[in-house]
Amino acid sequence: MSKTIFARIIDREIPANIVYEDDLCLAFHDVNPQAPTHVLLIPKSPISSLDETANDDAALLAHLLLMIPRLATQLKLADGYRVVVNCGPDGGQTVDHLHFHILGGRPLTWPPG
Repeated sequence: MSKTIFARIIDREIPANIVYEDDLCLAFHDVNPQAPTHVLLIPKSPISSLDETANDDAALLAHLLLMIPRLATQLKLADGYRVVVNCGPDGGQTVDHLHFHILGGRPLTWPPG
């Protein structure tokens, strides 16, 4: 099985505009932004989707969720932001690596799509 684009970013095989990194995760600007601010937060563990998480991933998932408001503060999204997790083809997931979209910088409408 070949590496996903996100695994290649983690391994620095593909450049990315990284805004945060620690031992567990990486956050970088989306190359096809859907809002003025569009950052992806990914675990460094190769979890393919939210459906593939297990009880053993609880601490990692908590870490990722706690990073989101910290990143929102860093990205100056004080007026609000949206977090999206696409799951599966019908959910819009195009990369088989769990990722959180953090979108903001403008009013976001509902429904999204």
